[in-house]
Amino acid sequence: MGLDFTVVLRNLDYLLWGRLTDGELGGLLLTVVMAVSAGILSLALGIALAMVAWRCQASRKLLFLWAELIRGIPLIFVIFWLYFLVPALFGGGIPNALSVILALAWFSSAAIMHSVLAGLQSLPRSQYEAGIASGLAEHQVLCWILLPQALRNLIPSFVGLFASLIKDTSLAFIVNVPELTTVASQVNNRTQLFPTEIFLSIAAMYFVLCGVLSLAARAVCGPSSR
Repeated sequence: MGLDFTVVLRNLDYLLWGRLTDGELGGLLLTVVMAVSAGILSLALGIALAMVAWRCQASRKLLFLWAELIRGIPLIFVIFWLYFLVPALFGGGIPNALSVILALAWFSSAAIMHSVLAGLQSLPRSQYEAGIASGLAEHQVLCWILLPQALRNLIPSFVGLFASLIKDTSLAFIVNVPELTTVASQVNNRTQLFPTEIFLSIAAMYFVLCGVLSLAARAVCGPSSR
């Protein structure tokens, strides 16, 4: 018995953008929005924490302890904590998708902090000394000279982290966020006959997303990334 992918074609609009016509973003489009939002937040937070750790030795051990705590906890627990703990603490809920975005950003920022700090420490000390000798302040040397070089060198590492973010959005199904995996499960529950076709197609969509991200990174880095 062969595979029949017509079920995917019949539900393609729902898999791609959910109930967008009814004002509810979903499917592949919501997955991309969540991954991009979490990526931007985690990158900003991770870079900021790395700069603090690089400039302030006293705070480095505390930040490392925080990072190890976050990285040692399953991401699904972090999502649960934000989803249930924030309303309990502040007396009001937050949208399900936003709770997942914040959890992904918080979880990934620890890895980005370690990567950026390692990138800064790998640069020659002479560059820092030359910047100071030219009259720049320490924060200017960090922001204008060291950080741009470190971030460019870390693009392959960031690609891997952001690819993981795309795949980790699938955990949003536990709080009923209608991202790609959730809507695929809903389609499968309705049909009950084509799970192989549906989830093979979903896997291909995730693969294409990660592949496009990798190609974009190569275009940015140029020949030096090969």
